[in-house]
Amino acid sequence: MKDKQIPAYAGNYEFKMPKLGESITEAAIITWFKNVGDTIEVDEMLLEVATDKVDSEVPSTVSGVIESILYKANDTIKIGETIAIIKTDGKASIANKETKEKVTSNVVEKTSKKKEKVKPSVKKLATAQQNNNTFFSPLIISIAKAQHISYEELARIPATGKDGRLRKSDIFNYINDGRPFQFVQPTAEQDPTAYRIPQLNLDKGTGKIVKMDRMRQMIADRMVYSKHTSPHVTAYVEADLTDLVNWRNANKIPFQKKHNCKLTFTPLFVEAVAKAVKDFPMINVSVDGENIIVKEHINIGMATALPSGNLIVPVVKDADKKQLKELAADVNNLSAKARDNNLKPEDIKGSTFTISNVGTFGSVMGTPIINQPEVAILALGIIKKRAEVMETEQGDEIAIRSMMYLSLSFDHRVVDGYLGGSFLRRVADYLEQFDTQRKI
Repeated sequence: MKDKQIPAYAGNYEFKMPKLGESITEAAIITWFKNVGDTIEVDEMLLEVATDKVDSEVPSTVSGVIESILYKANDTIKIGETIAIIKTDGKASIANKETKEKVTSNVVEKTSKKKEKVKPSVKKLATAQQNNNTFFSPLIISIAKAQHISYEELARIPATGKDGRLRKSDIFNYINDGRPFQFVQPTAEQDPTAYRIPQLNLDKGTGKIVKMDRMRQMIADRMVYSKHTSPHVTAYVEADLTDLVNWRNANKIPFQKKHNCKLTFTPLFVEAVAKAVKDFPMINVSVDGENIIVKEHINIGMATALPSGNLIVPVVKDADKKQLKELAADVNNLSAKARDNNLKPEDIKGSTFTISNVGTFGSVMGTPIINQPEVAILALGIIKKRAEVMETEQGDEIAIRSMMYLSLSFDHRVVDGYLGGSFLRRVADYLEQFDTQRKI
């Protein structure tokens, strides 16, 4: 942030953002306790600030009158930058060097004492009220990220700070109480005509209690968020994969010998999906308020089971630009990393469209939940042989064919039935019209 122009007043004292710790280089202003024209004494609290370490109240180092306030709440200021002008009359006391040196330690001490203040347990609150103030300090955001708390959940935590600000003590009290509003939707300021989820006192039964692990909690959060955010519609088609299955069965061993890589069905599915996405780019988007972001890359996520049973989505980057051998290598590499719990952050970032091969679990079909912020997800069922009526030159005949159901869940905010159905049919066409003369 650029320096502000400081008015040149006689007898002015430039109050600077104090040093708040060895590694802290900037702080965000939460609130001012004084206004322009107010008097202030040495050691009287002037403002409250937040860093990525702690929320702190900052005392004045001089006595005088507030002549000018150079920054407003929510501004982020560098340490040592002038933030206010205090007019002294020449007789007003100015903090001595020892007092100034204690500012930092006093700030930390005051903050520590505030942690000891007792707040009513959030468990006693009947509903999860939405906080009106959605500004969160860098410290709160840092804690939330470490605890995997979303912005939506932060907004439900009861806040005790000035003007409804969420304090560090609020979030830790909430965590200690077991995050009771983790899966609750906010109730404040809702449309009175809106649908309300009934609060039913259901009998959940008795039995062994198994606490969700961190990943399962994250998955639960994302699934609820996805269903709450996107109006899901699911379309289905059936595809005859006989030619593709026969080609893969005939070439899987030569392919592995030539490329030192297994040829499963997944890279063939990824290839067909990437082609269809290229044909229908509006399926490869995300929603940002009233804007639609059409993605520059076609990155195909593939839902994969971890040894724990949880699901994760590693990503095949730029799938439309890769040959089959490259797709097979990527799929095998990512699958192996998932099995060994060795996936890196970059392996699971950047997906623009996701597929879920539910057929690997024996499922005929599925109704997948969209992987936000994407707008569609494709489920691929089990490939199953069965008798089908085939039209031939000699008339209708019954033949044994390898059939598979495909189901596409899409976000009806931006994907209508025509686009969703056309895309799904195109994927099936690419699979059915597989080139059996293709070289490996």
